[in-house]
Amino acid sequence: MILEIKIPSPGESISEVIIANWLVADGEVVWKDQEIGEVESDKATLPLIAEEGGKVSLKAAAGDTVKVGEVVALIDSSFAPAEAAAPVSSETKTIKPEEKKADLETPTKPAAASSSGMNAHSKVKTSPVAQKMMEAEGVDLEAILSGLKRLGKKEVQAALNAPQGNDSGSSLVTGTFSREKEANKMTPLRKKLSERLVSVKNETAMLTTFNEIDMSAVMALRKQYQQAFTEKHGVKLGFMSFFTKAASLALQLHPQVNSMIDGDSIVSHHYSDIGIAVQTPKGLMVPVIRNTESLGLGGIELALAELAAKARAGRISLDDLSGGTFTITNGGVFGSLLSTPIINPPQAGILGMHNIVERPVAVNGQVVIRPMMYVALSYDHRIIDGKDSVGFLVKIKEFIENPVSMLFPGKTAESVLMGL
Repeated sequence: MILEIKIPSPGESISEVIIANWLVADGEVVWKDQEIGEVESDKATLPLIAEEGGKVSLKAAAGDTVKVGEVVALIDSSFAPAEAAAPVSSETKTIKPEEKKADLETPTKPAAASSSGMNAHSKVKTSPVAQKMMEAEGVDLEAILSGLKRLGKKEVQAALNAPQGNDSGSSLVTGTFSREKEANKMTPLRKKLSERLVSVKNETAMLTTFNEIDMSAVMALRKQYQQAFTEKHGVKLGFMSFFTKAASLALQLHPQVNSMIDGDSIVSHHYSDIGIAVQTPKGLMVPVIRNTESLGLGGIELALAELAAKARAGRISLDDLSGGTFTITNGGVFGSLLSTPIINPPQAGILGMHNIVERPVAVNGQVVIRPMMYVALSYDHRIIDGKDSVGFLVKIKEFIENPVSMLFPGKTAESVLMGL
């Protein structure tokens, strides 16, 4: 029986996608429910799944643009593998179209035959620093070498000119200089991101306001309860959950920041669906955590870990990316000291976190060293006034510098105790 593999629809507004890569070779025998390829749109990456086991016949190449619903592969189920056979993980290797077809109907070579490759790699000279890096990351030489994408003139020339003997005596200048360049076609996701960034700059009255936060209290709280938190929730306590919770409460006190323009109307949300910017191999994605105002730190960390893992694996769905009311981005993980984040439309505001740096600050008339972070709020001045933007950022500062105050947003513990 011949089964057709058709391109699924990533969303109602998308009519075509790009075949990102094939995870199997033409003519390979696959198992039922095995991932055989990936397609990429301007919003998400979707897997192609084998509905039945059998021999695959590919009808399109990686990099091709195809229509939604188009047949891109056939499966001949008469070649279905035995149920007892263990499927080969689709993540182990991506088969490029130009590679030779593997005849998987023949018996697999014994394990001893593969040892020759390891013997060949054993001649590769590895520096102590590289060896420590591989041990720390849990990878071996075989994995590093097999991950090389391209061996070009630059690499060969560098090897020929490399000095012999002890690596420690190597010259800092090899005498070879590269003038090579490489052009890669923009992915649909990168194209869409570019268009959105330009439209934000052209269509909004975007301003940015700044403040700085003393991170001492949060860092001390995190250190004190990290082990207990991890044991209870199964995930580590990070700074992002504190800022997400603080933003949720500050949005309730400054609802204009939690608004957006819809035609001639200003839509204000009474809930907080906060998007967290995540850098992935395929570009920046912003998965959304729903109703953060009703979640504790544990719930936020769990949701964030799940969504970030799906985004980096290319398995994020459109539902996970849509419907946010506010966004947080953390350039500090890359070492950014200060930046002006760009609004994620149609939202009206985005909070930017940055690197934590120990700096001298004045506290009660004394100069002390404290871990400080600059924070930025970029906002659409068409609907958010300066009073709300500055007040929102000040409230974030108050919540982070005194985390317990998040239990009483807008009030003090004493006023709550007095019933005021």
